[in-house]
Amino acid sequence: MDLILEKKSVIQILEEIAVLLDLAGENPFKSRAYSNAARVLETTGESLEELIRSGQLGETKGIGKALEEKILTLAVTGTLEYYEKLRGQFPPTLFDLLKIPNLGPKKVKTLYSTLGIQSLDELEKACQARIIRALSGFGEKTEQRILEGIERVRTYAARVLLPAAESAAQPLFESVSSHPATLRASLCGSLRRRRETIKDIDLLASSREPGELIEAFTGLPQVKTITGQGSTKASVVLENGIASDLRVVADDEFPFALNYFTGSKEHNTLMRSRARTFGYRLNEYALTRENGEILSCQNEEAIYWALELDYIPPELREGLHEIGWAMNRAVPSLIEYGDLKGTLHCHTRASDGEASLEEMAAAAGALGYQYLGIGDHSKAAFYANGLDEKRLAQQWEEIDRYNRQGGPVKILKGSEVDILRDGELDFAEEILLECDFAVGSVHSQFALSEAEMTQRLICAIESPGITFLGHMTGRLLLQREPYPVDVAKVIDATARNGKWIEINSNPWRLDLDWRACLEARDKGVLFCINPDAHNTAGLADNRYGIDVARKAGLGREAIANTRELNDFCQLLKKTRPG
Repeated sequence: MDLILEKKSVIQILEEIAVLLDLAGENPFKSRAYSNAARVLETTGESLEELIRSGQLGETKGIGKALEEKILTLAVTGTLEYYEKLRGQFPPTLFDLLKIPNLGPKKVKTLYSTLGIQSLDELEKACQARIIRALSGFGEKTEQRILEGIERVRTYAARVLLPAAESAAQPLFESVSSHPATLRASLCGSLRRRRETIKDIDLLASSREPGELIEAFTGLPQVKTITGQGSTKASVVLENGIASDLRVVADDEFPFALNYFTGSKEHNTLMRSRARTFGYRLNEYALTRENGEILSCQNEEAIYWALELDYIPPELREGLHEIGWAMNRAVPSLIEYGDLKGTLHCHTRASDGEASLEEMAAAAGALGYQYLGIGDHSKAAFYANGLDEKRLAQQWEEIDRYNRQGGPVKILKGSEVDILRDGELDFAEEILLECDFAVGSVHSQFALSEAEMTQRLICAIESPGITFLGHMTGRLLLQREPYPVDVAKVIDATARNGKWIEINSNPWRLDLDWRACLEARDKGVLFCINPDAHNTAGLADNRYGIDVARKAGLGREAIANTRELNDFCQLLKKTRPG
């Protein structure tokens, strides 16, 4: 049986049905049934296809006959009439209100049914008119938080995650670079600088026939709307809603345009200032002497050399330390994409992962890794089918059997242990010290004060059994802001206790942020790049963690898991007492 929708997509629709039922004012038990079914599917070890093939879907606790039929219909056909009818009861713009933090279905229903509010614009006007505060259950503070939330939603709506932009940009770049009229081509902007989120896709090409290239670009099948078209520039909106620009220049202008349109604005300002100290003028077309003479530069490197600077990789061009480094011949030698020898903080079906231990190990081996650290959730993460002490011991026995058989990688025993509200850990210290490594993570109670959250994390990192904190600030890019925490104090505690800092490579997290990594690097803390993978494909997300490390100016020596297996295990032991 071929499934059109995978488990993750079905879970999302079940969750949305629960929200729609709340909006419709249905019996809360009804919406809860869909929420519970989504949680059951999320935490079960089997894939949706396995559950359907084996006939276990309807026998799974929390999924009755009616829900089984709906899930089966969704998975096989990709649609569900019940779901479409529910969505049809509400204007599509109403769902934008649910993106506002802490504005749940019940409050959205109140706004819709009481005031007829259907969109962010209408909600903003009502808040500005001080109408919302008069509603029961709202108040002045809620009104202000809603206004802040609207601004955040609008900011997020204009950006996409790096992988989404990369996926959309690659076929555009291939089409432009392979066109007969193209001499040279490159991606530019924040995508070339490997920023966490991207506003639009910038492409640059050199050509003797720019008109041909512009026509070909605007005619690509991915283009939905042409928003601007001239002789050397075109602006379009793609089918997926991402905006994209193509600029075409003469080939002798290409290095200067590439440097300028890669940015950042701050870096460009510093470069122009540097040029002026030599009596030059630098812009997107040329590097020129005061007498009008143009200095020939065949590539970007030559521009930097002309200004007596070492070449600065695109990831570092953020207007921070890069010019000083380049002046003093101190530009860091950055970690490369093939430098990792292994990775930690990965999940299996034992908790909320989608693959077996053996499948994860095989995928790690295929990436050329020598070791893989399994860190499934601890028991407090009940929503993720967290392991208690007994199940953790059983998993370790399974790992021992695997390692004795000599698979493609060495599996290291670990746990992602929840950090409780007071900073205590979900497993006793003696259990954590039996692990090869332990990740301490916050998964609940985000609304503490900065002082409380900071102390919570410091208490955890001072635990002898913890190796590093997982996703230290708890942010979810374009979804959730970091919880309030004094990152500098946590970094100091990490250094003081000889622990590591995780660069969580999940594209939604990329946590610790590269800006904070700069602070930690200067304090001599080692980093570990981990994918927080919940399936085999997730292991490849480490490339985005490497982007973070490169933006922070980290070389391979600063990353613990660039070491060979034996050296890495020796480093791990140094994070433990004795």
